[in-house]
Amino acid sequence: MLLPLCCTCYTQAHVSLTRLIMKQLLDFLPLVIFFAVYKFFDIYIASGALIAATALQLIVTYALYKKLEKMHLITFAMVTVFGSLTLVFHDDAFIKWKVTIIYSLFAIALGVSQLLNKSILKSMLGKEMQVEDKIWAHVTWYWVVFFTACGLVNIYVAFSLPLETWVNFKVFGLTALTLINTVLTVFYLYKHLPEDQRKELK
Repeated sequence: MLLPLCCTCYTQAHVSLTRLIMKQLLDFLPLVIFFAVYKFFDIYIASGALIAATALQLIVTYALYKKLEKMHLITFAMVTVFGSLTLVFHDDAFIKWKVTIIYSLFAIALGVSQLLNKSILKSMLGKEMQVEDKIWAHVTWYWVVFFTACGLVNIYVAFSLPLETWVNFKVFGLTALTLINTVLTVFYLYKHLPEDQRKELK
């Protein structure tokens, strides 16, 4: 569904793309800390570090953008709950399930918002990308499928493969897939912008 990248689109859509990528990279920082602590210590200390790093991410995000998105708050709540359970019960199954639960909540939130004709993605990007509602619906349902698929694949990797494989998949695999899909989404939206707005982005 999403259209391939092209050099022309890159030049014209760079404003929205840059903003989204910067937010994605900021979201990646807690995972980098989690990965580094895991490599030097273990999954339990890494889980504690992830809680602290996610809290720090919220502070930095608010300092930069003067607001916090609901998805950031949901992520922080889930990281805190499941990270704490991992530490209390000394069981890494909790931190593994956290990934699937977060993706499931994102998929449900996007799907419900679309069914109610109150697209979350449109509310986040609608000012910069003024496309028809049917395009927002296409993008929204694409991300619902994407988050659902990631949640299911996480279950397989987390409980069928070695712990180190899961950590690598969580930190690098899922992050790379999310970043790639973010880029593709921006270019797909750009292709459906009105001609006058496309000229403004040149």
